[in-house]
Amino acid sequence: MLPILKPLLVFFLAGLCEIGGGYLMWQWLKSGRAGWMGAAGAVLLILYGWIATWQPTSFGKTYAVYGGIFIVMSIAWAWYFDGFRPDRFDVIGGVICFVGIAIILFWPRS
Repeated sequence: MLPILKPLLVFFLAGLCEIGGGYLMWQWLKSGRAGWMGAAGAVLLILYGWIATWQPTSFGKTYAVYGGIFIVMSIAWAWYFDGFRPDRFDVIGGVICFVGIAIILFWPRS
């Protein structure tokens, strides 16, 4: 179970840092929030880049899989923090992303 759980947790942590960092930068620059939000966002974005390197896969594979995770996490973030209500097409798209992630990351190779 650990070979499956560990990369997913690292992707989740990277996603929190990237989406959270981007959100804080957005709040600072687009919504006129305090400068500390921009600084905190910049730190989180730097952490995101560092955390992504914890994956054992190559750069290209890591970012391909992360792209799908980013899509689903972004929809969840918008739902929780911005009041965005995902419709059935958002959910279907998220499921398709997760299927793609599973194939790319975990499908047995010969």
